[in-house]
Amino acid sequence: MTQAFDPRQTQRSTAWLASAGLRPTRQRIALAELLVGDGENRHVTAESLHAASRAAGEGVSLATVYNTLRAFCEAGLMNEVVVDGSKSYFDTRTDDHPHYYWEDSHSLTDAPAEELSIASLPKVPEGMAVSRVDVVIRLRKA
Repeated sequence: MTQAFDPRQTQRSTAWLASAGLRPTRQRIALAELLVGDGENRHVTAESLHAASRAAGEGVSLATVYNTLRAFCEAGLMNEVVVDGSKSYFDTRTDDHPHYYWEDSHSLTDAPAEELSIASLPKVPEGMAVSRVDVVIRLRKA
């Protein structure tokens, strides 16, 4: 049985998809409701979103979750933040901001951007432009 979302969550999710020109398929709406339906930003892995979708009664495969997250990133709705070169988190907050990676819980949260200062970046190779700078601050108990 599929969980019934509040109509405002469905409207918010559908508008989020439309803002990027993405067709609001049933599966995209279901995943968007879990990501932005309540208006809060999220940091998810494909596995955690898949588990949340299953808990909500959605029959979405893990492969579909991966493909949908990639489509959301390509459309500019999310950013992928790679930790350790192999673990990807997907962030619904798309402005430039740093992250804390909590090693004990393997979770990612926003860090205060106003406290970060990057004085300069190295010169980029000719013909290239910086598309984004990811700052991940790893934390562990002292």
